Amino acid sequence: MPKLSLVVPVYKVQGYLPECLDSILGQDCTDFEIIAVDDCSPDGSGAILDEYAKRDDRIHVIHLTENVGLGRARNAGLEKATGDYVLFLDSDDTLSDGALSAIRDRIEATGDPEILIFDYARTYWDGRVRPNLRADLLKEEGPDTFSLAERPQLLDLLQIVWNKAYRRDFVTRTGLTFPPGYYEDAPWTFCSLISTERIAVLDRVCVYYRQRREGGNILKTVSRKHFDVFDQYQRVFDYLDAHEELAKWRAPLFRKMVDHYLTVLERPGRLPQDARAEFFHRASADYRARVPKGFTRPGGGRGHKYGMLERDAYATMMSALAAVKLRQRVRTRTRTALNRSKRGAMGAFYQSQLRLPLDDNLVLFSAYWSRSVSCNPAAIDAELARLAPHMRRVWAVRADNAGRVPKGVNVVRVGSRDYWTAVARAKYLVNNVNFADSVVKREGQIHVQTHHGTPLKTMGLDQQKYPASTDMDFEKLLERCDRWDYSISANQFSTVIWERVYPCSYTTLETGYPRNDVLVNAGAEEVRAARAALGLADGAKAFLYMPTHREYQPGFTPPLDLGRFARELGPDATLLVRGHYFYGNSPHVDELRRTGRVVDVSGHARVEELYLAADALITDYSSAMFDYAVLDRPIISYVPDWDVYSAVRGTYFDLLQEPPGAVATTQAELLKLLSSGAYDSPETTKRRDTFRRRFCEFDDGHAAERVVRRVFLGEESLPPIVLFDERHHAPTPAQALELVERA
Repeated sequence: MPKLSLVVPVYKVQGYLPECLDSILGQDCTDFEIIAVDDCSPDGSGAILDEYAKRDDRIHVIHLTENVGLGRARNAGLEKATGDYVLFLDSDDTLSDGALSAIRDRIEATGDPEILIFDYARTYWDGRVRPNLRADLLKEEGPDTFSLAERPQLLDLLQIVWNKAYRRDFVTRTGLTFPPGYYEDAPWTFCSLISTERIAVLDRVCVYYRQRREGGNILKTVSRKHFDVFDQYQRVFDYLDAHEELAKWRAPLFRKMVDHYLTVLERPGRLPQDARAEFFHRASADYRARVPKGFTRPGGGRGHKYGMLERDAYATMMSALAAVKLRQRVRTRTRTALNRSKRGAMGAFYQSQLRLPLDDNLVLFSAYWSRSVSCNPAAIDAELARLAPHMRRVWAVRADNAGRVPKGVNVVRVGSRDYWTAVARAKYLVNNVNFADSVVKREGQIHVQTHHGTPLKTMGLDQQKYPASTDMDFEKLLERCDRWDYSISANQFSTVIWERVYPCSYTTLETGYPRNDVLVNAGAEEVRAARAALGLADGAKAFLYMPTHREYQPGFTPPLDLGRFARELGPDATLLVRGHYFYGNSPHVDELRRTGRVVDVSGHARVEELYLAADALITDYSSAMFDYAVLDRPIISYVPDWDVYSAVRGTYFDLLQEPPGAVATTQAELLKLLSSGAYDSPETTKRRDTFRRRFCEFDDGHAAERVVRRVFLGEESLPPIVLFDERHHAPTPAQALELVERA
């Protein structure tokens, strides 16, 4: 039997669940079990639990067949617990390092108390950690164990279950279970504390209580479900009625009840406006029915609110709250005026356009900070033209890139009057990065964030852990992300990361990447045309080299001797070099391309055509590897600076351990792989297959169609994802040549 059982209820937390589980499994105390309860979560949380359970037999997963809510999910886990003590941990929170050892040691040092209470701290998206304001109540002073009567102030701690360890035989003896509904912690917390005779405290932060920026807290949801609080306190007082020996706790718990009712009533974002009077009258009825004889109201403003509840003086209470709101509105108006003055810098013209109606048939596209017509937005544009030709499609392009726009594309130059008109009036905004801070997201506008790659390197808020890689203003970043309505994902891996590092209230569309549709749907003619456009001869071997941006390098200097590559691989091999778009044109590559064996394709408009033309990809940390894998062609990871890159930028997995194919850490190793053909072997094929199944999960050739049907046509029923083993992809150059010759 383990010493500790941790019950972890799970629902819609795929972005945070791995961190929660890792914080438990990484503890130096190993004498525990995890009972993880998948409360019929609609996201990938259940699959994450199963994957962890495969790797560690201390994790036991329960998959509920219907969503039952937090309380009953905890009950399901509690029934399976076998440890001496039971702890509860919410699945978006984490344990601090050494927490379980500290809990175990304190339990043993205090002679196995029935309840051990430990400390916690709140953590925020921006890295702030705020201590528990009542941590003083957990000072390890006086006797090791005591009853609540000796330290009644413990009732003033937050009404939560996850800051305590409960002796399992105590839970069984008292018959404690969690009720359904909101505020389920109140009956459990109060009834357990007043029932125990032996409490101990641990003056140590053991849990980090995540304050999610968006979502995750049902108590911030406007709903009549907040009326559940009345049922919860009915359970508390029913418990008191059934245990006459606990009558002394009636007055303290009455005070907790009234404070709780007032909190629900006063907090914005809980009760619907038309339910507030009903809630107040029910709270008043409970007050009068349960007020103990001789009860003394608290002093000051709080006491006045008690009095209004006792008199059922709803109108008086609302007048008092209205006065508070008036003061808040005055402050809000001041802030609004300041914001308007800042927006005035955008220009009077943009302001005038913002006052005009939205154009429901206008779509504004942008890609890579308006550098090009490309990537996922371009694929969506093409599909939109096919499925919804009545839509008018316009691209935002910087003036210095206007000459690279394909013929037939409607363009507005960034900063022009036409641009500000489109930004202000387009119903749909589609981008693979963010629009500028000066862009105002209007009510009714729909912003589609397509992203531009599956992340190997850390992104968004995770970059806070690697300050050397960025000088980003993360608060501004999230304000930009708040404009998103949809986030496009190519795989579950990306979904989990995006939802954690961009914690905003968008809807994730797991459609696959639209730009990769062509890699599935292209035929022999498209492959041949892509090679012909690059001047590649039939039978010539073309390697596409795509190194990524390195924050610690000022310019693009390929970590590869291109001249040596050309000499050693012979005349039948061509290296296509594409520098990261951050670098622009590279003089270094310009010099080498004169050999004719090295072709600079950095300025090529569509990288997908380069993928179709290449026999194999050589890259390092670029998201190109995830896209190219759709083609099921060889991928070589050339990573001579893995230690530096992973330390400076941070990565989500170890590329040396989970590569998409062959790996080389020196130029000599790379040339040997290429010249010998070892880069394309049964072993590398097996690696690639594993990689493809993980990262090409939704890329079945219908991604753009799904996006258009869901976002622009409003269809809920979308084409299903084609099963992985039933998909096809574009032919290799050799296959394309054979098919054309046959035809």
